[in-house]
Amino acid sequence: MADLFDLKKHDQIYNEETSQTAIVIVPYLEQGHLNPLLNLSRIISSYKFPVFFLGTSTSNRQAKFRLSGWDILDFPTIRFHDLVPVPPDSCSSVSTAVMEKIGSFFTSILLLREPIWEFLQEVSSRYRRTVVINDSGMSWVVQDAVSMPNTECYCFHTISVFTALSFACETTKKPLPSPVAEIIAELPPRENTFDSETIEYLKLQRESREFYSVGLHNSCKEIEGVFIDLLEEQRENKQWAIGPLNPVEISKKRNSEQTHECFSWLDKQEQNSVIYVSFGSTTTLSKEQINELAFGLEQSGQKFIWVLRGADKKGGNNIENVGRGSNFDLPEGFEERIKDKGVGFIEKNWAPQLEILAHGSIGGFMSHCGWNSCIESISMGVPMAAWPIHSDQPRNTVLITKVLKIGIVVRDWENRDELVSATKIENAVRNLMDSAEGEELRRRVMELSSAVKKSVKNGSSRNEMDSFVAHVTR
Repeated sequence: MADLFDLKKHDQIYNEETSQTAIVIVPYLEQGHLNPLLNLSRIISSYKFPVFFLGTSTSNRQAKFRLSGWDILDFPTIRFHDLVPVPPDSCSSVSTAVMEKIGSFFTSILLLREPIWEFLQEVSSRYRRTVVINDSGMSWVVQDAVSMPNTECYCFHTISVFTALSFACETTKKPLPSPVAEIIAELPPRENTFDSETIEYLKLQRESREFYSVGLHNSCKEIEGVFIDLLEEQRENKQWAIGPLNPVEISKKRNSEQTHECFSWLDKQEQNSVIYVSFGSTTTLSKEQINELAFGLEQSGQKFIWVLRGADKKGGNNIENVGRGSNFDLPEGFEERIKDKGVGFIEKNWAPQLEILAHGSIGGFMSHCGWNSCIESISMGVPMAAWPIHSDQPRNTVLITKVLKIGIVVRDWENRDELVSATKIENAVRNLMDSAEGEELRRRVMELSSAVKKSVKNGSSRNEMDSFVAHVTR
C-alpha cells in the first residue's frame, strides 16, 4: 500500500486550492523515458500541484542521478514513490503465454499493475481529482485507473509526433495529404526496427490505450506543427504539444564540485569546433565498429567528445556505472594520441548531454537519433549526423534530415547490418563540421532553436501547457 505518512506530509506543502488536484507521473523504466517525464514533473510542479513520480527504487535513483540541466533540490514538492512488483506467481492478470512472448524485463513491468492501482486508490481518496500521466509504454499497468472515481488518464508519448503519426496511420488507415503521405510511405516497417518481444509488448499497450487516447507530446508546433494537426485528425481528439520539456537555457555558472571534467576541456576549444558523439543508453557498438569510429574521428581532423559506453543493463542496480565503457578496447595508442594532440575527450560513463550540447564549442552531434537527443540538439541549436540503431530512430532520422533539414545521414537504414567504415565516418564528420553544407545546417537549426526557445518561454508550447493545466483543473 502507499505510504500514508508520506502523502500527509506532501499535502502540508500546498494550500487547499492547489492541493485539490494531484498529478501522478508513471514513466516507462528506461532512461529515454524517465528523463522527459521527470522534466514534465518539474514543469507541472511549477504550477503548484502535488506531483508523485512513480517507479522502482532503481529507476527512481537513476532518474535523479542522471538529471540534466536543473537541480532536483529546487523542486522539493516532487515526491518519488518506489513501487515493489508483485511476485510473478501471484499475478493473475498476466498469463504465462504473455510472459513467454514479451520476456522477463517486460514482464517485470507488467507486475507493477497491482502496486500502481493500490497507490492510486490511496491518492484518489485524498484529492478531489487525480490526474495520471503515464508513458505510452505503461498503458497496460495503469488501465485500472480509468475506472476509479475522480481519476483521469493522459498518455505521454516520448517519440516524435512525426513517428506517432506514422504509427497512427497504420492503425486508422486514414489517408494523409501530399507530400506527407509519400514521406511516411517510404518509412521502414515496424518489424524492421523493433524486435519481436518489443512488438508484442507495444501491441499490449495499444490495446490498453483504447480507453483514453488524448495525448501529450514532447514537441512543439515550431518543430512539428503540420504533424500535430494531422495526428489530431487521425485520432480525432486533442493532442497537446508541450515540449521541449528539457530546459532550453542552461546557466553558465557551474558548481565546481558538480561540474563534469569534460567542461574544463571544452572551455579551451573554439566556437562550434567540437563534434559530440553519443549513441544513447540502449546501444552497444561492436568492437569492430568502435575501432572504425575511432579511426574515422581521428582521420577527420576535427575535435570531438565521445561518450563511449554500452547499453544500460535492463533492471541493473548500479546506476552510477551502468553501461560503463571501461571494458571497450580502443585501437592501440588511440587514447594516447588524442590526449597528446588535445583533439579529443573520451568519457566512458554517463555524461551530462544537455549541458554538453549547450556549450558554445559544440558544433555538431553524431547521434543514434533517439527523440530525446533530437529535441535536445534542436533546443541547443546543434546540427546532427544521424546514425539510427533501432526502434523509432530510423523515423526520427527522416524527420531530422529530410523534413527539417538540420542533419545529415551517416548510415542509411537499409545498410544497417553493414559495418560503417572509418572513411565514411570521416567524411560525415568533415561534412557536418567543415563544409558549406554543414554551415547551412547549423544556420537552419539555430533559427529553429531560437523559435523553440520563444515557444517555451511565451509561445505555443507555453500556451499548450497552460491549456492542459486548465483542462485538468476545470
